[in-house]
Amino acid sequence: MRSLCFQARTPSFAFPSSRASPVRSISAPELAMERVIQLVEPVILKWNPDFSTYARVTSLFYEEKTEALEFVKCVNDLQQAMQSLVSEDSNSEKLVRAHWLMQMAMKRLQKELYQILSLNRSHLDPESVSVRSSRTSISTRSSASDDDVDEGDDDRRDAHAAGASSYSSSEVEEVYSIAMADLKSITDCMISSGYGKECIGIYKVVRKSIIEEGIYRLGVEKLSASQVQKMKWEAVETKIKSWLDAVKVSIKTFYGERVLCDHVFASSKSVRESCFGEITRDGAALLFEFPELIARNTKKSPSEKMFRLLDMYTAVSENWPEIEVVFSFSSTAAVRSIALNSLIRLGQSVQASLGDFQSKILKDSFKPSIVPGCGVHPLTIDTMNFLCLLADYRNVLDDIIVSEEKPKSPARPPLPESYFDSPDRDSNTSAPAISVRIAWLVLVLLCKLDGKSKKYNDVSFSYLFLANNLQYVVSKVRSSNLHYLLGDDWIQKQEEKINQFAASYERIGWGNVLGQLQTIEEKSSREASLEETFKRFNSSFDSTYRRQSSSTVPDQELRERIKMSIEQKILPAYRALYDSDTHRAESAMRRRRIAQNSVVKYEPEDISRRISELFSDPKSQRPVAVTASM
Repeated sequence: MRSLCFQARTPSFAFPSSRASPVRSISAPELAMERVIQLVEPVILKWNPDFSTYARVTSLFYEEKTEALEFVKCVNDLQQAMQSLVSEDSNSEKLVRAHWLMQMAMKRLQKELYQILSLNRSHLDPESVSVRSSRTSISTRSSASDDDVDEGDDDRRDAHAAGASSYSSSEVEEVYSIAMADLKSITDCMISSGYGKECIGIYKVVRKSIIEEGIYRLGVEKLSASQVQKMKWEAVETKIKSWLDAVKVSIKTFYGERVLCDHVFASSKSVRESCFGEITRDGAALLFEFPELIARNTKKSPSEKMFRLLDMYTAVSENWPEIEVVFSFSSTAAVRSIALNSLIRLGQSVQASLGDFQSKILKDSFKPSIVPGCGVHPLTIDTMNFLCLLADYRNVLDDIIVSEEKPKSPARPPLPESYFDSPDRDSNTSAPAISVRIAWLVLVLLCKLDGKSKKYNDVSFSYLFLANNLQYVVSKVRSSNLHYLLGDDWIQKQEEKINQFAASYERIGWGNVLGQLQTIEEKSSREASLEETFKRFNSSFDSTYRRQSSSTVPDQELRERIKMSIEQKILPAYRALYDSDTHRAESAMRRRRIAQNSVVKYEPEDISRRISELFSDPKSQRPVAVTASM
């Protein structure tokens, strides 16, 4: 009968009661615990999903905000009372009941935590969080959060939630602010109550799935070295492009996750460090391992993949400050190490690419070795196009060269003082390392071209070939970022060489014609000799013109300059002789005889027209499109 009469009617009394014990005095902590239990028990039981259908289908934090705040306050009060009593009497029966209520409350808070994280995936998207937060928020929270948080300060928490809502200018911002405040309220309560493991477990599962799903959707996938080696370069390039796009988004994602984690777990540095590391470590490792994998395992020669390597190096190096800040925890040191190893490996591969590029210039696989018409050689075109692209990466390349060469000696190839005002001349005014390296590569090209010029049978063609190719080099330098690397002094020195080559071409190629004009002037007083000398001039001019008309000068400015110089040397002397008093004083019969014998074959205007038609062969070479195939 006793068991029937005293059968518990609610779960709160479903506890085994102790046997009657001698009456003893109740301590202050026990009395306080008794009062707390009486206050919190109805609230906690109301939201127990095992005992109430209403609690099972209703969200405490979404639909009953006032009761949610009261619920958290009850749990905090219960925890404080338990701490006071356990120090007084750890065997108190009231502690057993309090512990039972605490477990029930924690189960409810776990459910609420999961619901908030799941239902607010879009509002708590890491990238969106990163946009809402300032760049200084991470360091500020990391340094100040441990001192600023008062776990029992519910008034401040309420004010924060209300302030965030009123400050927001849109419904989205309001939902975001409320969710952030609710998450922090729950996690603070659970961690202070000794249920941090359960709290962190739920948070990690939800947030890690969001991070990894986002990276997967960006096209970043796990690849092995053997898979990369089997891929065609086109497929590798596609994955590199996807990775480059993914990096921009992923850095914001990791930053946003760090902001969220720092806010939600502001009460415990160790918890937020452990939690953030677990959530992001695998995804970040997958992201930052990719560049090293590509640099180490692709089958293409270094020069063929160089610009993609530079793109990846740029992406990591530009985001390195953010990487260091976001992954500043000791638990995420492995992520920083992976990113740094990728930078090092990419830098080494770029250095190998530069060496490979230089070797290709020296080996020169272009056939034939000489260009018809003395035009611009394909080696010159491809080399300069390649160097122009390199110049667009000048800052990154300078970092790579400096970092790679610092431990080594000598650091840079020596350059002639007359060729480039290099740092070898004056260490106090040293040029960037990339400037010296580019200048060296151009010098290697010019030396190779000098060797090719000697394969022309006509020496004048050799000089015209050198003038054309050096002019192309200078024009590409002027119109690209190479201008900033090599400088105006370098350009001026090369232009002086172009003028020297052009002058040598005129002297050798047209020297015979000029020599005949001098002979005509010397023999102008003797008619027979004059007629013979005109014939020699005609023959010399015809043969020289015929030989030189096969030449081309693709650069318009250089072409006009050379033609003007030739005309200024030939035409005035020829016109003077043509209009000389001796010639005009000849009798009509004599002039008719000379005309009949075609002694004076050209009018001065004919000479001018012929010279103006030089070097304008429509088949002359045109610069090809910029490629990275060198």
